[in-house]
Amino acid sequence: MTDVGPSPTQRVLEPADVAELVCASFGSRRCMIDAGPMSGGGFAAVWWVRLDDGRTVVLKVSPPAAVGLLGYERGLLAAEARYYRLVAERAARVPVPRVLHVGRDPDVLDGEWMFMTFLPGRSLAASAAAGEAVDDSPVRRDLGAALAALHTVPADEYGYDGGRIAGPSWRGVFAAIVDELLVDADVWGIELPAAPARIRGLVDRHGDVLDLVTRPALVHFDGWDGNVLAAPDADGGLRLTGLVDGERYLRGDPLMDFVSPALYSRIEDEPRHPFLEGYARGAGGPVALDAPARRRLALYRLHLYLLMAVEMPSRGMTGEAWRERRDRIGELLDQQLSEVSRRASAS
Repeated sequence: MTDVGPSPTQRVLEPADVAELVCASFGSRRCMIDAGPMSGGGFAAVWWVRLDDGRTVVLKVSPPAAVGLLGYERGLLAAEARYYRLVAERAARVPVPRVLHVGRDPDVLDGEWMFMTFLPGRSLAASAAAGEAVDDSPVRRDLGAALAALHTVPADEYGYDGGRIAGPSWRGVFAAIVDELLVDADVWGIELPAAPARIRGLVDRHGDVLDLVTRPALVHFDGWDGNVLAAPDADGGLRLTGLVDGERYLRGDPLMDFVSPALYSRIEDEPRHPFLEGYARGAGGPVALDAPARRRLALYRLHLYLLMAVEMPSRGMTGEAWRERRDRIGELLDQQLSEVSRRASAS
């Protein structure tokens, strides 16, 4: 999750490059009329493309092959395509783009690309940045209901797909995911507010509540406002039109999806949060945010802030914006370490 750019992972494209990818994907008879980059993300390059058959589609292109990535970021574009296809098949009420083509041809590009349908609306983050004063509660309720539907999709194991971290135990997989980020932190020279051994130990001390997760569910993970699209309905109110950027999905605890929609806050302290109301509607009843659930949520916030801290160098963040983000994420990570430690002592 990155809201500061530009990033070395975002491939620099020219319109001629996009036109070549159109031909490689749809054939020489299909032409590009117009195209332009889309903003909002910080990992892959994303362009809108208008085709000569009247369609506007979205092109997403993987990072250049030589660019350094975090461990879990291997093969993210192909993973995103698999996610969209799985959601379309098993949770059709969740509004995701339809995959039109996934390409991998070294004669065309040193990586992968994907064309998908263009969803209407703009992100909640973009609306907020524009200073739009709108009631987004219906969108957040829709998001809660959509994620409740997503979580009904079962899986055979926990973790990522595509040869990355996976296994039969949520405790073991989550610990391995955190450990991989700690290894990345060392590789990229990230100074963390606590020693890696302390962080590993805290995760281990909460293993009993991780063991309460007995069914791997499909988790979007990255449902922050930048990935939530909304547009006015017939009555003029905003409604959810898309949940995008699914490349970071995994199979795990549904509570992982309760963190990013309430980024920088604690959703368990807001029982009337519209996301929780929508989730209860979609799940057929409220989620019990009891003491074990709160301990898991604390771990998942720790994981998210750790990820956000570790990814900063790979995104090429510099200058004042980088320093402000570094300090903010460092403070949040430190606070979360204290909360996880306190909850471990109280358990």
